[in-house]
Amino acid sequence: MTAPSQHHRPGAVAVISLAQLFGTSLWFSANSVTEGLMLSWGATVADIGMLTNAVQIGFIAGTLIMALGGLADRFPASVIFVISALAGAAFNLGFALIAQDVVTGAAFRFLVGLSLAGIYPIGMKLIVSWAPDRVGQSLALLVAMLTLGTALPHLLRSTTGALPWHWVVAGSSGLAIIGAALIARLGDGPHLPRPTRRARRPDARHRPAVMDAFAVPAFRAAALGYFGHMWELYAFWTLVPLLVGATGLAAVYPALGVAGLSFLIIGTGALGCLAGGRLATVIGSARVALGALILSGACAVGVAVFWQGLPPALLLGLLLVWGALVVADSPQFSALSARACPRDAVAASLAIQNAVGFAITVASITLTMALFQRIGPAAVWLLVPGPVIGVLGFAIAGHRGR
Repeated sequence: MTAPSQHHRPGAVAVISLAQLFGTSLWFSANSVTEGLMLSWGATVADIGMLTNAVQIGFIAGTLIMALGGLADRFPASVIFVISALAGAAFNLGFALIAQDVVTGAAFRFLVGLSLAGIYPIGMKLIVSWAPDRVGQSLALLVAMLTLGTALPHLLRSTTGALPWHWVVAGSSGLAIIGAALIARLGDGPHLPRPTRRARRPDARHRPAVMDAFAVPAFRAAALGYFGHMWELYAFWTLVPLLVGATGLAAVYPALGVAGLSFLIIGTGALGCLAGGRLATVIGSARVALGALILSGACAVGVAVFWQGLPPALLLGLLLVWGALVVADSPQFSALSARACPRDAVAASLAIQNAVGFAITVASITLTMALFQRIGPAAVWLLVPGPVIGVLGFAIAGHRGR
């Protein structure tokens, strides 16, 4: 799996993005079958949050191992991606066919998350290796595919009728295997240094190379904005099926149901990412990221205040807009980070940023799901601090770096 000799291969970014779509379908495969898990295992809303957090914790562990150990920059990105996608497919299949309860299911979901650490951040590195001159647009496409990958299991659930939930989850494993095959055929791009052991400076013998990135003010600003965004994003994605059911939207639109509406709400994030990527070429990644973060926070406030009083069509429209905005800032924050960090530690820097960001999601998912059990959809108030802190953190860190 080596890079071809030419410096540009038509369609490389599209291939990576498609592989990302298929690989990240593993992420929320369990959330798409919430009703089946509640019936088969007697799972509660809190249990569903626990299964989601198991993936997040596994992802955090994986990204920390790669970032602090330097693995992400020591081995070819395509090799890491392929091995991780195949491992994730196997562990996801174990969740579908072997797990018998929430505890064993959480163990398999943890291993899926561990594998995803070699898919999502490494996909970013592959993008940079093939298209360093258009990182913002390319990462927008990549995160659009991540978003569709998140929504894809809901589409599988909505189109498979009475098919047992096990087979819906297993379908994501098949997609991940296809993603691995695509990257195995493509290989690495030519625009990053070859994997090597990074020479350590005498004054940094005990400091991981990735920590150099946090010494750069522009990287710190982008990371703080990203952390605020992450408080909101994954808790929102976890809540979507529950919001659709609790607000009565599934009853108003029975042809779509919970799964179909969840796919639409989450899937609109792909359009938001693509639109944000195009807009970033005109006004810059920073303005797009901050604008999306502010507007996403406004949508959270709108749902928290008006979910009981809005007509169903307007509530659905608000959720669709929120779904588009909630992830539109993600690729732009990542692009800002990728541009600011040391060139020989791109994957490690993005991986450690992801690790911190996903640690934040564990807290937001846990608290939001617990609050949802008590007060219902009004629990989305808990997501509002994320955008507020993200905007303030970006602005303050950016100003101090001038």
